[in-house]
Amino acid sequence: MKQLFQLKAMCFFVCAFLVSTTAFSQSKPMPSPRDSVSGDVAGSHIKIWYGAPSVRGRKIFGGLEPYGKIWRAGANQMTTFETSKDIKIEGKTLPAGKYSLFATPGENEWTIIFNSVTGQWGIHRDGTANDDPAKDVVVVTVKPKHTRELTERLTYKLDPKGFSLVWENVDVHVGIKK
Repeated sequence: MKQLFQLKAMCFFVCAFLVSTTAFSQSKPMPSPRDSVSGDVAGSHIKIWYGAPSVRGRKIFGGLEPYGKIWRAGANQMTTFETSKDIKIEGKTLPAGKYSLFATPGENEWTIIFNSVTGQWGIHRDGTANDDPAKDVVVVTVKPKHTRELTERLTYKLDPKGFSLVWENVDVHVGIKK
C-alpha cells in the first residue's frame, strides 16, 4: 500500500513538473527578432544576418541612434555580412569572408564599416558599439535617401547593384561591384 502511494505521488510530481516546464517555456516574441537576407550580387553570394528592431513610435536616426555615433547596424548581436567572393564596396575591395557590419549615421552622409571581428554582442556594457577600429577592413561613406514612407522594422534588401539598410524614413544604399 505504501509503495502504491509513493508511486502515485511520484507520478503526480513528474506530471506537475512537465506541465510547469511547458507553461513557463512559453515565451513572448522577441522585440528585435533575428532576420537575414541572401542572394547573388555582382557575381558573389551575399548573406546579411541582423537583429531587426522596430520604430515603435520613437525617433530613430538623430534620436535613439544619434548622428555621428557608431552603431551596430541592427539590434542585439553584431550584424554580420558574408560574401563568397572578393567584391568592391563603393570602389574599395572587400575580400571574400564574413564581417561584422557597423554604421555611423549622419543626416546627409553615413559611414559604413566592415570589420573582421564577428560572433560577438553588438555593444559594450556602456552602450557603445563593439567595434575595434584596428580590425576595420573597409570603411566607405554613402548618402542616405530620406523617404516619405515609414519602415517600421529594420530591413536589409539586396538588389543587383548592392544592398540597402531601410528603417524609419531612411534608405541607405551601399554599392557592390565585381
